[in-house]
Amino acid sequence: MKKIAVIGAGSWGTALALVLADNQHDVRLWARRSEQVDEINERHTNQKYLPDVELPENIIATNDLKEAVSNTDTILLVTPTSALREILNQMKEDLEDKVTLIHASKGIEPDTLYRVSEVIEDEIPAELREAVVVLSGPSHAEEVSLRQPTTVTVSSKNHEKAEQVQDLFINPNFRVYTNPDIVGVELGGSLKNIIALGAGLSDGLGYGDNAKAALLTRGLAEIARLGTTMGAQPLTFAGLSGIGDLVVTCTSVHSRNWRAGNLLGKGNSLDEVLENMGMVVEGVRTTKAAYQLAKKEGVEMPITNELYEVLFHDKHPKEAVDSLMRRSRTHEGEDLSSLISSRYTLNEKNPE
Repeated sequence: MKKIAVIGAGSWGTALALVLADNQHDVRLWARRSEQVDEINERHTNQKYLPDVELPENIIATNDLKEAVSNTDTILLVTPTSALREILNQMKEDLEDKVTLIHASKGIEPDTLYRVSEVIEDEIPAELREAVVVLSGPSHAEEVSLRQPTTVTVSSKNHEKAEQVQDLFINPNFRVYTNPDIVGVELGGSLKNIIALGAGLSDGLGYGDNAKAALLTRGLAEIARLGTTMGAQPLTFAGLSGIGDLVVTCTSVHSRNWRAGNLLGKGNSLDEVLENMGMVVEGVRTTKAAYQLAKKEGVEMPITNELYEVLFHDKHPKEAVDSLMRRSRTHEGEDLSSLISSRYTLNEKNPE
């Protein structure tokens, strides 16, 4: 059994720490607040994030980052993407040998347009990195913490390390697959948060199942268009980190992004929504990054564009829906088919 540092004691970090503890690993869970650390260590609960869930005794919390990461070769990062660089900067001073860095955060950094694995590689020197592994898929922390059946995927440039991480987490309640397409796995997990905002907004406006089905379907097309352009494998978006994560995030009240969109659709301002939520809504930041990425890559993403206008330019949600419905007619699959065709043509000309 391993000693594993889990950085981030929110709902998802705590739920994954519980999975690792169930597998008999020695878990050091880092949290910022000393009162949260005391609660986890003394009462074995984390009431703010996972009410009424009892945590195993082999989860030991600390607010000392050096204590958390010392004497381990495996670190799981489960922090908001906005805080990731700051934490990595602090953490690298305390690393002595190479470590495997797993991340379960879903987002894209605005301006740099880096995926989370690229942020990690940018901050942690190569001589301290054994591998970077992403864990993603349809997985609400509330259900994982109750040990309800959940299936996710892990991906890395280093397939051997991906399989080792698979072994760390897999158990009868938490099934783990591997997927070599790290670009697609990360983009699918990040971009679905944008569509979840849209799904919540649609529900908040009072629209029905027809609208939501259209939003999910066309949203997946946007995700696949951008992802394929950036080098992802198209089939990844038909998997757990694509359509799987999209469905669960767009249809569940557990989803922060759905709840935020729902409040927007009901007439709340973005500031009011974020204050009401009290937790990070990754889809807001990712919408800005995806808007920038689409412009850079020359990819059409009409749903993302309209959500960007709602979030950052105060466009009324109803006007955004009207703009989408009035778009010029087109063939449902022509742009994605063209991308896939050109990708395979390029591969045939330049075989590995």
